[in-house]
Amino acid sequence: MKPTLLILAAGMGSRYGGLKQIDPLGPNGETIIEYSIYDAIQAGFGKVVFIIRESFADAFKEQFSGKFEDKIEVAYAFQDVNTPVEGIDNLPNREKPWGTMHAVLVAHDVVNEPFAVINADDFYGSDGFHQIADFLKNKCTEDTYTMVGYVLRNTLSDHGQVSRGVCVADADNNLAKVDERTKIHWEGEKVIYHEGDSSHEVDPGSVVSMNFWGFHPNIFERSRQMFIDFVKENQDNPKAEFFIPLVADNLIGTKEAAFPILTSNDRWYGVTYIEDRPVVVEAFKKLVEDGKYPSPLW
Repeated sequence: MKPTLLILAAGMGSRYGGLKQIDPLGPNGETIIEYSIYDAIQAGFGKVVFIIRESFADAFKEQFSGKFEDKIEVAYAFQDVNTPVEGIDNLPNREKPWGTMHAVLVAHDVVNEPFAVINADDFYGSDGFHQIADFLKNKCTEDTYTMVGYVLRNTLSDHGQVSRGVCVADADNNLAKVDERTKIHWEGEKVIYHEGDSSHEVDPGSVVSMNFWGFHPNIFERSRQMFIDFVKENQDNPKAEFFIPLVADNLIGTKEAAFPILTSNDRWYGVTYIEDRPVVVEAFKKLVEDGKYPSPLW
C-alpha cells in the first residue's frame, strides 16, 4: 500500500505576512508545496491530503487545480479553530488554533494507511521523502513511527532568530526527547541559542526536528484520547496548543511507541521571514539548474 502525505496548510503565517502556502517561488511560479508533492510522487506516495481552512479553500484549490491530480490522489480536510473531534461535544471558544496534532486529527476520515506529515511552507528536499516512504512501506507498525531530522546548520535563517527542536537519541537511534531551543542564530562561526537572559552554544551538527513525521494510522485513536484529556486540562488556557511533539513525547515516555530517527543531509528551506523569500527563490533556481527538478515542474 502506498503511503499518504498529509500537508499542514491551515496556518496563515503571521510573521511572513500573507498566505505563504500559495506564494510562487519556483522559476515558473511553483510553490513550496508543489516541490514537496513532486518529491512525494517520485518517492512513491499515493495520496496527498491538504489540511486547510475553509475560509481560503477556493483560493487554495484554484492555485493547484489541474497540476498533479493525474499523478497522485488528492483529498482535503478542514481545520478551523474549533473543528470538532469525536469525544468532545463542545470545544471551548478561543481564537488560537488547537495546534498541529489537532490538524492531524481532522484528517482521520480520509487517511487509512501509513502517512507522513509536513508543513506546507517548508522545503524538505527529496532525500527525506525517499527515506520516509521506504520506512512507511516497510517498517512502520502500530508501535513504530518515525521522524525525519535535519542537520541544524542546514536549517538556519540569515534573516532572524529561529526556534528548533534539538533531537536527543537513545543508543538505538530512537528519539528519546526533543529539547526546544529558541532564538537560535549564527554568531561568527558558532551557533547560539538563548534561554532567559543567558546564551549557550549548540552544536551546528545537531539533528533537529522540522515537523516531518511518519505515523501508522492507529495514531488517530491514540492521539484523540490525548486531545480529549488536553482540552479538559487547558479549557481555560487560550494559548495552549496540542502539538505533534507533545504526543510523540507522551508515547516515548510511556514506551508505547518508538520513533527511529531518519536523518537527511539536504538543505532545508523555509520562509519564516519575508526576507527569506529571495533566498528560497534563488535556491529553487539553482536546484533546477542542477537538474534536480524539471522546469516547469509539471
